[in-house]
Amino acid sequence: QVQLVESGGGLVQPGGSLRLSCVASGNFDSSNTMGWYRQLPGKGRELVATATDRGSTKYADSVKGRFTISRANTKNTVYLQMNSLKLEDTAVYYCNFRGRSRTWPYNDLDTWGQGTLVTVAS
Repeated sequence: QVQLVESGGGLVQPGGSLRLSCVASGNFDSSNTMGWYRQLPGKGRELVATATDRGSTKYADSVKGRFTISRANTKNTVYLQMNSLKLEDTAVYYCNFRGRSRTWPYNDLDTWGQGTLVTVAS
């Protein structure tokens, strides 16, 4: 009951910035967690950052101080502002939603976006 559409990926030079967006649509409870994960080349999917509707955030150590996650709750949108990008940030970034449906049978929801490629290269 949740659909995620993410955007904002692309090619950027080292030290540059990029902003990812993810819009959630559907019938879900306002209490939820949205975040970003990434799949590095040759590695498994890993947590980048998450944010609850109340503003609690969590970051991977590798991105602290460089990335900022934020939410626009009225628009059901989560953003990832990526600054000081490094070559090792190159990955497919996936938006994630975890929450509950707003109506019966109140399903637990865990939904992924389609992924957007971020390439950091000179």
